[in-house]
Amino acid sequence: MGPGLDEGLRILAEVKRQYGFRLLTDIHYPDQAKPVAEVVDILQIPAYLCMQTTLVVEAAKTMRTINLKHGQMVAPGTMAKVCAKVESTGNRDIILTERGYTFGYNDLVVDPRAFFELKQTGYPVVFDATHSIRKYGIPSADPNGGARQYLETLARAAVATGIDGLFLEAHPCPSEALCDAASQLALEELEPMLERLLKIDAAVKGL
Repeated sequence: MGPGLDEGLRILAEVKRQYGFRLLTDIHYPDQAKPVAEVVDILQIPAYLCMQTTLVVEAAKTMRTINLKHGQMVAPGTMAKVCAKVESTGNRDIILTERGYTFGYNDLVVDPRAFFELKQTGYPVVFDATHSIRKYGIPSADPNGGARQYLETLARAAVATGIDGLFLEAHPCPSEALCDAASQLALEELEPMLERLLKIDAAVKGL
């Protein structure tokens, strides 16, 4: 349970005021799109809601950047149809985020072919590395609720396909995180890992 829409937006607005960050957050209902867009820069459509037409269209109408998370139940190529829903409003500011889409033994399996398929839309593709290692059906606070040992391997593989960005959750003490504790990266490990990934990115893109 979160703090509610009004309090949540107040907190986000304060973060933006203090630090000047561009902000991203999920929305779950169509009537949240307009008030949330007044505070944040990117509206994120959760994976399991990506086929909800009314939600996607109302988010797109705000003309904010729309981050479409690839749903677990949707073939990668089908995300082009979700992009078309956003485009129908005149909004072409779209990001596609992959997080694994084939279920297997409580895992979301990351299929590298999905990065290729999502790239065919012409929009930036991001890999959500930490959500892809969650063990579904196990509480996120449970030490067995994630497979952190695969995090960098999957991130390296994704970067090697030429993706445009990474989503990574990090925490000073992952075991104390209030959400996704078993799959978050220790904060002190973040910069060294990003340096390694940037070298792969530079090699792939000829930078």
